[in-house]
Amino acid sequence: MSRTSKSIVYVWDADYPWDVRTEKVTLALARAGHSVHIVARNRAWKQTTETLPEGTVHRMMPWKWLGRRLDNALSFPAFFSPRWINLIDRTCREAKADLIIVRDLPLCPTAISCGKRLDIPVMLDMAENYPAMMRVLWETGRETLFDYFARNPSITAKVERRCVRDVGHIVVVVEESADRVAALGVPRSKLTVVSNTPPLARLDCPSHEPSSTRATTDVVYMGNLEVVRGLLEAIDAVAHLKNEGKRIRLRVIGRGRDEALVRNRAASLGLTAEDVEFLGYIASHTEALRVVAESDVGLIPHRKNDSWDTTIPNKLFDYMAAGLPVVSSDAAPCARIIRETGCGRIFRSGDAIELAAAIEEVARPDIAAMLGAAGRTAVRERYNWEHDTAVLLGAVDTRKRTVRAVHKHMTGGYHVGS
Repeated sequence: MSRTSKSIVYVWDADYPWDVRTEKVTLALARAGHSVHIVARNRAWKQTTETLPEGTVHRMMPWKWLGRRLDNALSFPAFFSPRWINLIDRTCREAKADLIIVRDLPLCPTAISCGKRLDIPVMLDMAENYPAMMRVLWETGRETLFDYFARNPSITAKVERRCVRDVGHIVVVVEESADRVAALGVPRSKLTVVSNTPPLARLDCPSHEPSSTRATTDVVYMGNLEVVRGLLEAIDAVAHLKNEGKRIRLRVIGRGRDEALVRNRAASLGLTAEDVEFLGYIASHTEALRVVAESDVGLIPHRKNDSWDTTIPNKLFDYMAAGLPVVSSDAAPCARIIRETGCGRIFRSGDAIELAAAIEEVARPDIAAMLGAAGRTAVRERYNWEHDTAVLLGAVDTRKRTVRAVHKHMTGGYHVGS
């Protein structure tokens, strides 16, 4: 298929670098010959423009005279923020943008309004089910005073219903997400699945080799430290296995709002650093993947809910590519892919005893080798970024007339900053 080079503005609501999906999407677009511009926040007060292989980063100008705390507060990605409106608008004008791709819901209304003013089509890269994320946050009692205003579930759901109607096309990360958005009344022709898969080159890296001589089984978790991600159940499972005389070490890569709760649970159960190793945030993705490859089991303990039933974590495919057997809760997308590929075992969400049994089973060298090989085969044959890149580029190429037509026929709107 012949492609016309376009100027594409990708709107990301946090600092960049780094975000794995933002990098993969923008790098794929840049390698296909498009001129890519990444709009980003600037909490770190970095230079306002930077040229990277995946595109030119346009960061928000810091208001240093306010101090970091107030400047960061006023750079929050609210769709009505004048700073974000001006940044997106200016970048689109300077780049002579042909297409805006906005990542997730927070700045989607802003991107839509900019697109309407400048007659630029807008695509939504929907990596998360934001209304469900907000509901789960509140249901677990982990909301803050700030969340009442910035992350209110009912308001978020209303904004989403408006956005999915007004954007020209929507990229989702998994089939279950496409089903959910279609149920909101969005035509299937407006939906494309581009998942969180790794590049095939990842298979060239050394994979895990199960060993019967290792005294301790290393179980790795990579991601945010939050109650809704099942970390408390994971700690309980480690404690149960320890009490049964099994030598298991949980290696936790990441940080998050509930880190103190997770650490306290481990301490209260008498677990030490030999049982649970908190590695913190590892800035280098390559280094994080090295820790994954050195481990024995990849863990996805996420609690089954509307949020995790409609998205897919990168770590599933990272574990598969590394040749690790995967143990996951029965959240729908992970459970479906694991069953289809035969790369792991599923436990009932929230059940630490079932989780412990699954870890014990897949830690057996013969089982681990079989499951790990199945995961790598699935990555090679289907779940790889080369496959998803082709789908992404097809959506960008073939939908440009469709998304522009949607803009010309839209009525009403947000009129942000007009």
